[in-house]
Amino acid sequence: MRIIRAKDYADASRKTANIISAQVLLKPDCVLGLATGSSPIGTYQQLIRWYEKGDLDFSQVRTVNLDEYVGLGADNEQSYIHFMRENFFDHINIDPRNTHLPNGLEPDARHQCAHYDSVIHSLGGVDLQLLGIGHNGHIGFNEPAEEFVKGTHCVELTQNTIDANARFFENEDQVPRKAYTMGILDILQAKRVVMIVTGEGKAQILKDAFWGPVTPKVPASILQLHPDFTLVADEAALSVAKDLL
Repeated sequence: MRIIRAKDYADASRKTANIISAQVLLKPDCVLGLATGSSPIGTYQQLIRWYEKGDLDFSQVRTVNLDEYVGLGADNEQSYIHFMRENFFDHINIDPRNTHLPNGLEPDARHQCAHYDSVIHSLGGVDLQLLGIGHNGHIGFNEPAEEFVKGTHCVELTQNTIDANARFFENEDQVPRKAYTMGILDILQAKRVVMIVTGEGKAQILKDAFWGPVTPKVPASILQLHPDFTLVADEAALSVAKDLL
C-alpha cells in the first residue's frame, strides 16, 4: 500500500486527479472505474479544469461505475448516472456510449448483475479504479458481511449507509434500500486502485481498514491484498492512525 498524505480535501482532490490524469495520458483508451458520493467530486472538478485548459482528452476513455441504486433511472436526480453526468461526464469530451453503470431500473437482479460483469470483462477489465470508503468500511456498496461477494450483486443497504446517504434526499424514507454494486473481485481485479479519504469522521474506519485484520466485516480491508493500491488521505483522516505511519 502506498500512502499519499494531503493537507486537506482540496489537496487530496488534486493529488488524486494527478494520478487519474497520468493514467489517461499514458493510455488514452484506458478503462476508468469511477465512484460517486462527496469524496470524488473535487477530483472530478480538477479533471474538468485540466480538460478545459486542453491538458486532457477523454474522447477514447471508457468508464464503469461502481454502483447504482435499484429503482432509480437517469431521470431521477438522485441516481448515480445523473450524478456522473452532472459532476463529470457533461463537462468533458467523453463519448456517452463509453460510459457504463448498472441499470437501476432492471427488475431482474440476476440478469443485471451477470450483464454488468460481462460489460467489465468485454472492456478488458479496469485499468484504474477510484474509490471512497463508507463510515462502516464499505467500498462501492459492498457492505459489512460474513463473507466477501465476488461479482456484481444486488445488496440490501445497511441502516448506517442509509443514514449516511439520507442527506442527498429530502428525507430518509426516499433513500433506496437496495443497490447494484460491483463485487469485491471486480474491484480487486483492477490493475490499479486509488482511494481518496478525507475528514476526521473517516479516521477510525481508515485505521480499522488498513491497520487491522482483513475481514469482510470491514470490506475495504481486502485492499491490503491489492498489489497496486494507493491511499490518498488528508491529515484529519490519518489522525487516528498517525502513530502507525
